[in-house]
Amino acid sequence: MSPTMMRQFWAFVDEIRSTIPLALDDLSLVQWLLRQVWSEQLLDRQQQDILSNYIHLRIALIRDMAQESQFFSHVY
Repeated sequence: MSPTMMRQFWAFVDEIRSTIPLALDDLSLVQWLLRQVWSEQLLDRQQQDILSNYIHLRIALIRDMAQESQFFSHVY
């Protein structure tokens, strides 16, 4: 995964983390995230596979970020 693609992905996650549907299981959440990314930018098949694997490996971190964001948005 290129550094540019990685930065774009994490900026995107940061932007949408308060709306990430945490009730989804991990596989469904990965697919949801991929659809969100694909709606923003076109990726070729190789980029899709790389991003999918990357998200799978970091799904726990993504969930933690989303939970924190959603918790604080309800507190304040």
